[in-house]
Formats: sequence, structure tokens, C-alpha cells
Amino acid sequence: MLMRRTFTGLVAAAALLGMAGGLAVPARADTAIKFTLDWKFEGPAAGFLLAADKGYFKDEGLDVTIDSGNGSVEAIPRVATGAYQMGFGDINSVIQFLDKDPTQKVKAVMMIYERPTFAVVGRKALGITEDPKSLEGKKLGAPPPDGAFAQWPAFKQVAGIDDSNITIESIGFPVREPMLAKGDVDAVFGFAFSVILNLKAQGTPAEDIATILMAEHGLNLYGNAILVNTDFAEANPEAVKGFLRALAKGFADAVADPKAGAEAVLKRNETLNVDIEQERLQMANDMNIKTPYVIENGFGGVDPERLAASLETLKISMGLEGKVTAEQIFDASYLPPKEERLLP
Repeated sequence: MLMRRTFTGLVAAAALLGMAGGLAVPARADTAIKFTLDWKFEGPAAGFLLAADKGYFKDEGLDVTIDSGNGSVEAIPRVATGAYQMGFGDINSVIQFLDKDPTQKVKAVMMIYERPTFAVVGRKALGITEDPKSLEGKKLGAPPPDGAFAQWPAFKQVAGIDDSNITIESIGFPVREPMLAKGDVDAVFGFAFSVILNLKAQGTPAEDIATILMAEHGLNLYGNAILVNTDFAEANPEAVKGFLRALAKGFADAVADPKAGAEAVLKRNETLNVDIEQERLQMANDMNIKTPYVIENGFGGVDPERLAASLETLKISMGLEGKVTAEQIFDASYLPPKEERLLP
């Protein structure tokens, strides 16, 4: 009888501890999210990595794994198939993906690159200037999965480029900048902040680099966005909202302190140079992330009319058949309030 009373008392004490927030009650399991980047661990990925390192994901009850990617297009099927619950990819390629098959399980929920970083980067010594017409008669290197190259049909139209004597050579990402540095091609397609700094790392002086930003020559599109598997989002709406809240904080930190952002990147890849990655991050912040629209309207959202207009442009560059609408592409319902998305 004494043993029974003692055991009963222990159970009651444990229950009280649980009610008081003690250790007797197991902690709630965090929701696991596998996230794929568009590319390697480089400066522009700092916002994602700071959100992880500073515990912002953990604070939202999330267990987030961040993996590197193989291009802003390849992230899309990773998310659509459910191999990754969320990812970072080119929204224009998402539109094309869904236009081919609207039943695919992927949607954009937060805009990161409000201005796309699509560019053609060449060398002045090879006759390339910041004028798009300087590409005429030249040899251009293009990685097939590259988001910038995907916009070539629309860009050459809006920029008035005669491509009748332009040669396009299919090349891989690893040889893109080395080929340009050696003069094997006159210019290459890519994300401006990646190509420029990788080219400088190959020994090309900054004064020899000519950058043609498509957004500055008539291509009014959006860039990379946060993607979510729609089945996962429907089953875990609060997890998606928490992820975006954490990410808004991480990107605000990366804008406020690019050096800390670069250091977070080097934790994942010690072979990089912290000064180069800080410069790369600053370029992304200035060109693509903290834009005039974002300063006024907050980070992460889109202008529905502009997004709808971009579908018309993509009919030129990607041959869209018009099977999807802007509402089917971007869902703003998971975003935190504007005041939580203001960048410093």
C-alpha cells in the first residue's frame, strides 16, 4: 500500500511538472522542411543561411535543411515532385512549367529578386559594350538550364537585337566564365552577380567587363522566388507562414550587415573569399532585392498587374499557351504583414 501511494504521488508530481512547463512532457516535434537553393552557397544565399544560423526557423517550430542547387530552373521539379518541400527558383520558369502542365504541385509564395538578375556579360576587349546591339555578330555562351538564357527570345525582341549573325554555343556552368576569360566566346548568359565576380576571379579586370542587364533594356519580368509544394502547403499552412516570417528576418539581416551574411556563406564553403562574397551579396541587394518597389511596398510581394503582364512577355520568350493565370502562379496569402517585411 505504501509503494502504491508513493508511485501515485510521483505520477501526480510529474503531471504538475508537465503543467508547469517542466521536462516531464516531451517537446513538440519541429516540422521538417527540405529546402533547395537555386545555386551554390554564395553571397546571395546569405538571407537563407542567416535565418538558419540565428535560429529564426527554429523559433517558428521548423527543422530546415538547406541544400545547394544546380540552376534556378532545376529547383522547380525538385519542389513539384515533393523531393523538397520548398525551394528557390526562377518564377518565369515556374510559369512555363505550369503552362505545360497546370496540375504540377508547385507555386511561388514570396518574391526574392523583385528585379531579375538576368544578364548578358561580355568583355569590352571582344567588342561588347552595355548596348545590347553590341551582341550582334558575336558568339554567345549559354548554359541550357540558365534562367537568363531562357529569356533570350523576348529580350532580343524588346531590345531590338538582330540575331541573324549571332552564334549561340551551348556550354556548361563550370566552363562559362573560363571560356569568356580566354576569349572562346564573346559574352555569356547568366545572373549578373555570379558571372561578374566569377569572371574577375578568372583574372579579367573589372574595366574589361561589360554587363547588359535585361531589366534595364525593356524586359519587365520578376526573378527568383520562394517555391512551395502545394500539397505540403495545404497540409502545413502555418509551417509555410513561419518559414516566410523567418526568411524575412534573415534577408533583413543580410541587407543590414552584408559582412555577416558573407561569413554565414563561408561556414558552408571555406574555399570562398569573404570579401568577394560580401561584394556579390551587396550587388544582389542593390540590383535585385532592395529595389525601389520593395522599399515602398515591403519585401516578398508582387504587383499582380505586373505579374499578369509578364505572362504576355513569356509568350514570346517561352512560347506559353496561356494555360495558367497570375493567380495560379503566386499565392500571397502566406506572407507576413507588410510591416514585418520592411528592409533596413
